[in-house]
Amino acid sequence: MSETPSGLNIFTTGLKCVCPRCQTGALYKSKEFLSLNEVCPSCGLDLKKCDSADGPAVFLIFLLGFLLVPLALLLEVYVAPPLWVHAILWSILALGLTIGALRPLKATIIALQYKHLPWQ
Repeated sequence: MSETPSGLNIFTTGLKCVCPRCQTGALYKSKEFLSLNEVCPSCGLDLKKCDSADGPAVFLIFLLGFLLVPLALLLEVYVAPPLWVHAILWSILALGLTIGALRPLKATIIALQYKHLPWQ
């Protein structure tokens, strides 16, 4: 029996990193960064079937490339800092944004899969 809630807010579910069916159970194991629970602790949804593959990483590569490269060029044109400032600043910013956005983006893709693909 597959019930897809019509009121499922994909982005809220993704940002909270919760189960797309019950919207209360934790999607990820607590000790591992990107490892999904095998089943939802609240409703028992089988999470082994979901596979976001490389989608979140590809989206982040394109999105952060689109945002950070023009910012780096603008900084170079207007401030012209030394090369080591660019290396440190953009490395930290790119890594921080990637690590911070990877879990919610993966959860959002899983919620999209739940809403649009038959799981059961």
